[in-house]
Amino acid sequence: MIKNCFYILFVCITLLSCKQNEERNDLAVINESDIKEKTNLLGKEAQIYTTAENTDKRLFLDLQKTFENAKQPLETEVAIFVNPEKQFQEFLGIGGAITDAAAEVFSQLSEEKQDEFLKAYFSEEGINYNIIRTSIHSSDFGLGSHTYIEEGDKELKTFSIEKDKVKRIPMIKRAQALINDDLVFYASPWSPPAFMKSNNDMLQGGKLLPEYYQTWADYFVKFIEAYEAEGIPVWGVTIQNEPMAKQRWESCIYTAEEERDFLKNNLGPTFATNGFSGKNIVVWDHNRDLISHRANTIFEDPEAMKYAWGIGFHWYEIWTGGEPKYDNLKNIKASFPEMNLLFTEGCQEKFDPTQYERWSNAERYGNSMINDFNSGTVGWTDWNILLNEKGGPNHVQNFCFAPIHADTQNNELIYTPTYYYIGHFSKFIKPKAKRISTTMSRSTIESTSFQNPNGQIITVVMNKTKDPIDYKLLVGDYEIKNKILPHAMQTIIY
Repeated sequence: MIKNCFYILFVCITLLSCKQNEERNDLAVINESDIKEKTNLLGKEAQIYTTAENTDKRLFLDLQKTFENAKQPLETEVAIFVNPEKQFQEFLGIGGAITDAAAEVFSQLSEEKQDEFLKAYFSEEGINYNIIRTSIHSSDFGLGSHTYIEEGDKELKTFSIEKDKVKRIPMIKRAQALINDDLVFYASPWSPPAFMKSNNDMLQGGKLLPEYYQTWADYFVKFIEAYEAEGIPVWGVTIQNEPMAKQRWESCIYTAEEERDFLKNNLGPTFATNGFSGKNIVVWDHNRDLISHRANTIFEDPEAMKYAWGIGFHWYEIWTGGEPKYDNLKNIKASFPEMNLLFTEGCQEKFDPTQYERWSNAERYGNSMINDFNSGTVGWTDWNILLNEKGGPNHVQNFCFAPIHADTQNNELIYTPTYYYIGHFSKFIKPKAKRISTTMSRSTIESTSFQNPNGQIITVVMNKTKDPIDYKLLVGDYEIKNKILPHAMQTIIY
């Protein structure tokens, strides 16, 4: 009798196991079917937007291609390989800085031109920026240095952003009104007030004196409170703009250890105490060359790391170290995968009013954006979004290019090729998109891809050579054959 009971139990368990295996197999078939359906591009069209030198094409929808069954590419062919099944970082957005200089120039335009300008950057009909950076009090791009307190006010009793309310904040709020729910607004200091520093000067470097670490942390809190009282939600801050650069303009030096200690002992705990734990703190905010040392020093310290959202970087290492150091970004992402990479500033230096159409300026942007994203960067922030016909105003004559300049004498806007190259990314890639695997068979073209939340794939392709290039775009089992003009950028949407 007992033996029979065991036999019956064994049969029941076997039948249940078979039933579960069938269900798992059915699930596997369903998932496989879903994947095949999602990646089936046969007969579907790809839209191709182009910007090219020596043409009138500027973010111009000029081609439509139909996906065919892919054939094995030959060694003689140029090919881009996209694999949507391999996904990486989530896209935060693209934008630029509204500085005092940008606000000053903006204020000199007519209302009609102001509206045109804002739509050009921040609307769907423009290039759809969603990131805005600004400075905590002054930077070099403005009419002069200023802070939010009276000099020597150690208790911050005189703190006021009244100066920002005149031109900067109104411009920010008008841009903010055009951005949907994806605004990323963050701020960076160029220098603490002079009395808090070792050189008693906002310019020429110097260091934040240890006795003012906590006062300076409190200053950040007051900035956030003041801006949010104006209806501008603050996503986060960087600790210091270019903390290893002694500049003739506002600047302040932090060693890696000093920045780490300020973060873990002052800024991080102060944010937590004041209910700002949800605000994001970005470290470094300087070039790619020394970034690994900063990341290792701060992120290897668990107490400091817990307050950091990620690490920011600029592109100016080319002035001291040759080629951009993209491998350093890849190393940080591999070493600290939970930390985010954010491009916080870049611009074409040494303004020349005869060179608005210099194509290499745009290609510098394209190269950086493609390689930064392929290295794991989640967001990309240009420097000034608007400057005048002199590349300013800048109170120490550090004049630079912007994607759009204003001819303030004639109330005109000048759109440079850089504006359109940035737009090949920002107009089409949506916040929360995922970067997907994209590789090239040749170094003559550069490319990156993202998949938007709705499943749409955006592949950006750049050709920096003087020759047109025929290439294949292979996505899984499907391909299109395409051509890119010399010195051109394409965005392919499918």
